[in-house]
Amino acid sequence: MLAQPRIRTLVLLTCLGLGAPGLAQAEKLVIGVPAWPSAEVTAQIIASTVQEELGIETELRERGTLTILSDIGRGEVDVHPEMWFPNLAEAVERLQANDVDLRVSSHGVAAAQNICVTRHTADTVGISAVGDLLNPEIARNFDSNGDGLGEIWIGAETWSSTEIEKVRAHSYGYDRTMTLLEMPEDVAMAAVDAAASLQKPIVFYCYQPHHVFELHDIVTLSEPPYDAAKWNLVKRADDPDWLAKSQAETAWDDSHFHIGYAGSLVTEMPEVANFLGNITLEPADAVMMSYAVEVEGKSPEEAASEWMAANEDRIRGWLK
Repeated sequence: MLAQPRIRTLVLLTCLGLGAPGLAQAEKLVIGVPAWPSAEVTAQIIASTVQEELGIETELRERGTLTILSDIGRGEVDVHPEMWFPNLAEAVERLQANDVDLRVSSHGVAAAQNICVTRHTADTVGISAVGDLLNPEIARNFDSNGDGLGEIWIGAETWSSTEIEKVRAHSYGYDRTMTLLEMPEDVAMAAVDAAASLQKPIVFYCYQPHHVFELHDIVTLSEPPYDAAKWNLVKRADDPDWLAKSQAETAWDDSHFHIGYAGSLVTEMPEVANFLGNITLEPADAVMMSYAVEVEGKSPEEAASEWMAANEDRIRGWLK
């Protein structure tokens, strides 16, 4: 558990619009915490290390992933612990176009985003491709409430990927045969666990690295390969007809995630910027973090503490 932060003076500089990030705070490092396990644990690792090793007060703020980026643009948050690409590419470009100095660590983690089923589902339902969900006979295998439509979890409400999954469902057309469910990840993973245990059909948005692939025999549904010409995303906040005007009817582009931070840290907290830029995580780290939180029931603080105890040499290297 992190120690209680010391009360320090917070210097506020008011900026119009998207001011320079980081200028809204002086002696405190503010870390955004999006709602998925690996990001929650990584945020705790950053906060604990900065506070204990560098003597700088930290504050954790739970936010949606896009809100964290907006808060960095306003100078209210300094760090995003797990920025996913291509999900956030447009948001990052917008900030940089508004002269926001947002740094993205060069050390990324290779990732993937798909639609998945359990092996038992694939074998018994006969589903192998995302396009199969357009078949009402196949979709009905995922109907749990008797309304004639199947159900598919597409992510949590605050995830950037969830809005994109709505576009994908609309572009493919399976939003006409399936109800798109938005709920916290722990609830969705509990449903996957139950379905696997009871050998019931289930289909869901999945991402890697993630513990679910270690816990169950998971099959990713096939899709046409990524084609940039068939992806055109209009943000919901920009246009009331965003869904109709958007298109994403192929697989996701190659995914990866990085730590992001306000460029002002380079001059205001150079030791922190150096640490953030040096952090190098592996897919196995993210798997362990999600397993600790969602399977073992540990808090992100507990999972972070255990990870740090097992990786002291790595952390020491990041601080150099």
